[in-house]
Amino acid sequence: MRSIGYLLTHYDVLGAFGVNLQLTAWSVLFSLVLGIILVLLRICPVRSLRLFATGFVNLFQNLPLTIVMVFLLLGAFVQLRFQFSSNFSTNFFWFAVTGLSLYTSAFVCESIRSGINTVPLGQAEAARSLGLGFFQSATLVILPQAVRGSVAPLGNTLIALLKNSTVASAAAVSTETSSLMNTMIQYNASSIVSVFLIFALGYVILIIPIGLLTTWLSNKLAVRR
Repeated sequence: MRSIGYLLTHYDVLGAFGVNLQLTAWSVLFSLVLGIILVLLRICPVRSLRLFATGFVNLFQNLPLTIVMVFLLLGAFVQLRFQFSSNFSTNFFWFAVTGLSLYTSAFVCESIRSGINTVPLGQAEAARSLGLGFFQSATLVILPQAVRGSVAPLGNTLIALLKNSTVASAAAVSTETSSLMNTMIQYNASSIVSVFLIFALGYVILIIPIGLLTTWLSNKLAVRR
């Protein structure tokens, strides 16, 4: 049975967690942008745009993330020959980011929409009375308050995204934690408990600070009515 010290010495565990953090960071950026666009479409006065955004959100909320990853890999890469780069590792990394971003943006949209529901209706009416159009009212008046009211659900979405980054192995990303854990178990079957403890502790160390920061920000930014 291998010790935890031996496993940490002979396998690049920190590097694997680094890959997951990179996947999470890029996915946070893209999913936040796409989520804001989706929530604007969901509340806009144009019915066709509302239906499109609703369909997108419902689709990705009800699809398993693994299916999204496999579809991108087999559909976009294998069948359509779409590539981000000539380097296979870089290609698979960005396919994983794309899948994570599309999937998470649906939950970001709903998190922000829950914050919009906390904004008094009079705010939008006051913005319209000042002559502001829909886009100006949404971006200048409603969204800033909605984001402050949705810090907690957005934090939960971020935690879920960090954990979901392990599904990147389905997009052939071979350097992240899930793939490394499988490799370590394959060659150190007698040390499965030690391997589990390494990765469990690693994710606990990453996730607890996010939860604490989210709670603090939620209390700090809460809109007092």
